[in-house]
Amino acid sequence: MRWRMCRRSRTICLSLAFTTISLHLLLVLLSLSTFHQSCEAPPPRTHVLRELAPLNLTSAGGGGRAGRAGRRSSTEGANGVAWTAAASLSAAGGAGRVEAGSAKLEALFDHPLYTMSNSAVPEEDWLLKVKPKLRSSEKSSQRWVSASREGYEDVQWNSSSDSQPPWLRFHLGISRWQLYPHRDPNMAALSQQLATQRVVSAVQKSGGTQLKLVMSFPNYGQALVKPMKQERDEETSYNLYYFSDFERHNAEIAAFHLDRILGYRRIPPVVGRLVDVVKEIKDITTDRKLARTFFTSPVGNVCFYGQCSYYCSTEHAVCGRPRKLEASAAVMLPDLSLVTRRTWRSPWRRSYSRSKLAKSVLHTSTAQKHNTLLYENTHA
Repeated sequence: MRWRMCRRSRTICLSLAFTTISLHLLLVLLSLSTFHQSCEAPPPRTHVLRELAPLNLTSAGGGGRAGRAGRRSSTEGANGVAWTAAASLSAAGGAGRVEAGSAKLEALFDHPLYTMSNSAVPEEDWLLKVKPKLRSSEKSSQRWVSASREGYEDVQWNSSSDSQPPWLRFHLGISRWQLYPHRDPNMAALSQQLATQRVVSAVQKSGGTQLKLVMSFPNYGQALVKPMKQERDEETSYNLYYFSDFERHNAEIAAFHLDRILGYRRIPPVVGRLVDVVKEIKDITTDRKLARTFFTSPVGNVCFYGQCSYYCSTEHAVCGRPRKLEASAAVMLPDLSLVTRRTWRSPWRRSYSRSKLAKSVLHTSTAQKHNTLLYENTHA
């Protein structure tokens, strides 16, 4: 009897040992499979290096200044204006989503609120004025002739819109009420040049708390460029102090389109652009302080960080993939030395102190009233 009990116990122990060994072997195989997958090279981050495709956004609305730089003749009989913007395609179905969004915007701008004709802008409300025609003996003084500068075009401008680059036509269309009209045939060319035109100079913009660049083009136009600091889908922790957040380049693009949809048209045109960090910044910059901040990361990406009050260090560098960098490009407004204009501080500006609240937070009603006074006479 005792012999049978010992034999049965030994059989049970052997079965348990065999089961334990089998489970351990299964766990080892699963661990090796997981470790092998984690060591494989990650797939290409196509959502970062996006292709910029043209997006036609048809908009209609009020006209511009009568007879100003020949604009009216180019808009007669037009049903709208094709806007060229930078569209980001992150997946195979990206093109379909872009087309769907374009159709929705086209339907929106067909609404009667956007097709109403606006009254003519008074002459004194234009920011810039074109000199009247001079006598034949003085016509040469009417032209702007560029000096011979390497990389820049040899251009001659006069009062005809055909001789003016898109950025200059944009400046001439700025009025007290809006930066550009809804029906503006110049906007397609301006957006296209912001996104694709060759860069001849790139320097860091002075002032501000974070890194920004000023890029110059062969036709003497300029753009304010904000590089991508973090992924589009990256969320900021809600416990982070609000002053410590990065400036997002795509927020600039979104603000421009939202302003256009709301009908204010007070934000300069902004597009997306893929910048070659080496060819379009490092190799052509004349900013020595900016040039000293370039380096190559351990994975071979070209990076730089510039000099500014916040986030300009090797820990917060801006890096290409390996050289391509996504950024926003906004057209520059006329220089203050050429055109004087009034400015107002935002009533919703934030506090830069960790202990004091902003006035807009302490006195919400006052800020709301001030904001209403600034926009109560808008055309929208």
